[in-house]
Amino acid sequence: MQRTVILASTSRYRRELLTRLHLPFDVHAPDVDETPREGETPRALAERLALEKANAVAARFPDAVVIGSDQVADLAGEALGKPGDHARATAQLRRMRGQTLIFQTAVAVVCQSTGFVQRDIAPVRVVFRDLSDAAIERYLLAEQPYDCAGSAKSESFGIALLDAIDSDDPTALVGLPLIRTCRMLRAAGVDLL
Repeated sequence: MQRTVILASTSRYRRELLTRLHLPFDVHAPDVDETPREGETPRALAERLALEKANAVAARFPDAVVIGSDQVADLAGEALGKPGDHARATAQLRRMRGQTLIFQTAVAVVCQSTGFVQRDIAPVRVVFRDLSDAAIERYLLAEQPYDCAGSAKSESFGIALLDAIDSDDPTALVGLPLIRTCRMLRAAGVDLL
C-alpha cells in the first residue's frame, strides 16, 4: 500500500516542482513561525524550518509521508528572506550585485507512524552580476519576485541577473531539491517509478 504523500508548504514553486514526479500528493500549510533564532546561521535556519514544517503537518497526518522544505539566501552569513515588497527587493538586489550568495535549500521527509525522518540540504552557489539601479528596477517591475528568497527567480527572467549557478541538484534554486527529495521518498518506501 502506497502511503499518502503530503507537501507541507504554501509555496506554489514547490508544488509545481513536486508535480514533475507524476506522484499524487496533497498540500497542507505547515503553520510554522519562520523567525530566525539569535545566532542561527542561514544553513541551520533552512534545515530547522524544513524539519519543523514536515513535523507540523506529520503531527496532523501521522500515516502520511510528509515533505518539508525551506530556502534561505545566505549573503556572507546573513540570512536574506523573502522581500515582501518592491522597496525591500530593491535593497536586497543592490546588496547582492557583484556578490556570491549561497541559497541554502533544505528538505526533510517525515512519516510519524513509522518513525522515518531524513533531512538534507542542497547549497546552491549563485554569482550575481554587477547590476545597475536601472537594471534592478526593470527586472523588479517585470518579474515582481517579492515572494522569493533573495528577490530573484532563476527559472524565468531572473536568470539575466546572474553570472553563474553551481549546484548538484538543479531544482534546488527554485525551492525544492528533487534529487534529494526522490532519494528520501524512496527510503521512506514511496515507489516513484
